[in-house]
Amino acid sequence: MNEIKLFSPATVANVSCGFDVLGFCLEAVGDEMIIRKTINKGIKITKIEGYDLPFDVTKNVAGVSAMALYEAANPECGFEIEIYKNIKPGSGVGSSSASAAGSVYGMNVLLGNPYSALELTAFAMKGEAIASQSEHADNIAPALFGGFTLVKSLEPLEILQLPTPDDLFAVVIHPQIEVKTADARKILPENISLKNAITQWSNVGSLIHGLHTNDYELISRSLTDVVVEPFRSQLIPGFERIKETALKNGALGTGISGSGPSVFSLCKSRLTAIKVESAIRQAYTTQNIAFEVYVSKINMEGIRKLN
Repeated sequence: MNEIKLFSPATVANVSCGFDVLGFCLEAVGDEMIIRKTINKGIKITKIEGYDLPFDVTKNVAGVSAMALYEAANPECGFEIEIYKNIKPGSGVGSSSASAAGSVYGMNVLLGNPYSALELTAFAMKGEAIASQSEHADNIAPALFGGFTLVKSLEPLEILQLPTPDDLFAVVIHPQIEVKTADARKILPENISLKNAITQWSNVGSLIHGLHTNDYELISRSLTDVVVEPFRSQLIPGFERIKETALKNGALGTGISGSGPSVFSLCKSRLTAIKVESAIRQAYTTQNIAFEVYVSKINMEGIRKLN
């Protein structure tokens, strides 16, 4: 195989209480990429469609992660990368991680899969750092592993795959404004109260237990963020209205996707998710801000090859 076309999915990070450690993979939205072996050595980005992104491999997240793998593997070939960008940069659903993870996934397949998903996560984190100014895995891990993931540790890197209840769906609304990850991190407090810390780690533990036991009510009671949401929600016009509308129409919980501006709601059943989507769509029209809203099953596969 000398060429691979792949789908690199959008992801939701933090998942309310799991700041920088929890994430899940979406099915409805993602980038497409083509990775191709070349005779000439090195990494080259030859095509980008959808958004205006740098072709310079040292400034593009897909290029930086690709170079990290390339330097480790030192193959006798080179690679060309084509990016068909469907995830808007700064949207809060893992645009940069989709590019970073997609390039290393494709190269790994073409090299005969010498690296594990964990090792690919480490390479992709180098690219993700270009966008967020620090290495994170909470978007990259679900893209590469699929489903829900927990970043147990960055040093050493340890990713835990979590089970996903069969009837769990996500509704995501994306207001068409940009919130840069680096900017969203700057407004967070350096210190939090012991009371809030206890509440937060209690919610993380109970959310993970809820995922393991298919306890939708426990999942609902756990999707509360007392550390990050009070600050970042100020960057998202109409956030409280979205949350109130979703919960009133049956959502298990609602929170900020990544650093925003996208907002996710987890729902039990597609029927409930469709109801929540419709209600959010109707409620948000009063904001006079362009937006997209969609329903997605949790993507258990992660990045996948396309025919």
